[in-house]
Amino acid sequence: MTPHVYLLGTADTKSDELIYLRSVLAENGVQTLIVDVSTSRLSVPADISAQTVAACHPDGAAAVFCGDRGRAITAMSEALERFLPGRTDLAGVIGIGGSGGTAIVAPALQALPIGLPKILISTVASGNIEPYVGESDIAMIYSVVDLQGLNRISRAVLANAANAMAGMIRHRYTLPPESRPAIGITMFGVTTPCVTEAIRVLAHDFECLVFHATGSGGKSMEHLVAQGVIRGVLDITTTEFCDFVAGGIFPCEATRLDIIARTKVPYVGSCGGLDMVNFGAIETVPERYRDRVFVRHNPFITLMRTTPEECRQMGRLIGERLNRCDGPVRFFYPEEGFSQLDCPDHPFYDLEADEAFRDALLATLQQTADRHFISLPLAMNDPAFAQAMAGELIQLFKEN
Repeated sequence: MTPHVYLLGTADTKSDELIYLRSVLAENGVQTLIVDVSTSRLSVPADISAQTVAACHPDGAAAVFCGDRGRAITAMSEALERFLPGRTDLAGVIGIGGSGGTAIVAPALQALPIGLPKILISTVASGNIEPYVGESDIAMIYSVVDLQGLNRISRAVLANAANAMAGMIRHRYTLPPESRPAIGITMFGVTTPCVTEAIRVLAHDFECLVFHATGSGGKSMEHLVAQGVIRGVLDITTTEFCDFVAGGIFPCEATRLDIIARTKVPYVGSCGGLDMVNFGAIETVPERYRDRVFVRHNPFITLMRTTPEECRQMGRLIGERLNRCDGPVRFFYPEEGFSQLDCPDHPFYDLEADEAFRDALLATLQQTADRHFISLPLAMNDPAFAQAMAGELIQLFKEN
């Protein structure tokens, strides 16, 4: 079947832009299909009509063409998410839209496999794009002007996106055959030595995929676990729980570790970065925290030491999550500190807070033959600690 780049947009209002994208891609020898995701009942030219897409909604097209804009956008988004992944000729996707069109298109793009080229040109791409990108590899491009007809700005932006897509199509990366199982590893700057040593131990037998523990990193890792790409997890850096508990800027979601529980993949976790909450520049730190211990990581990030009570909350929270995991679980506790900042003569050294986490975790965790707590008289970044964690993951793979 001939491969196509799908051009997604509300053709009742964005027809000129979709046709222009098609013309630029045609100049590059790329074939396209225009997919209308309008929620009006207007009949507009498109290769795939809005009625065809809407029919994929579980409740049929009537759920989309309901006359209520908010409900219609939500329903069309759900219909598109069901329509798009089943297309066997799909070589890439370009979506365009304002706030409504972006809301329709983004979830469907998130559902597509990582590595499939996907571009989203949007009027909201200069703001917080996390809800639109999620754990996917969507390339978002800010439209600068509103997508309301063609002009000198919109033509340039659309042409750049189309040419970028053409380049991705021409130079498609092909995954080599899998020779080693992939494992996910979480890292922060303050746990880098631990992760580096763990990779050294694991690299011969595993492909190590490292995720920056900034909220989206943990989600991305678990997303790939759910897809079966990642076969085991070395969750060295669980710092996202700090921001979840204390309101920092890099929180995990309430569902953190749920995918680990559901898939039962081998899991080895630890306390990396549980000594710190992340905020933006110092002036953005909430007033209620002004008397706490801080480190200015850089002009844009301020770190705050966690208290014994916050550590107790995290111990209970992580313990409850681990109790849901019926697969092999090991949780390592570094008795001499959780990060590069949590060691003697460093600003976050606080064994009372660390031990509050340990005590709460032990009081909550239901240890079984497959779920163990392991305490070592080492710091997080001691090479021997990384070697112990990596060795345990290797053993779990041998046993499972």
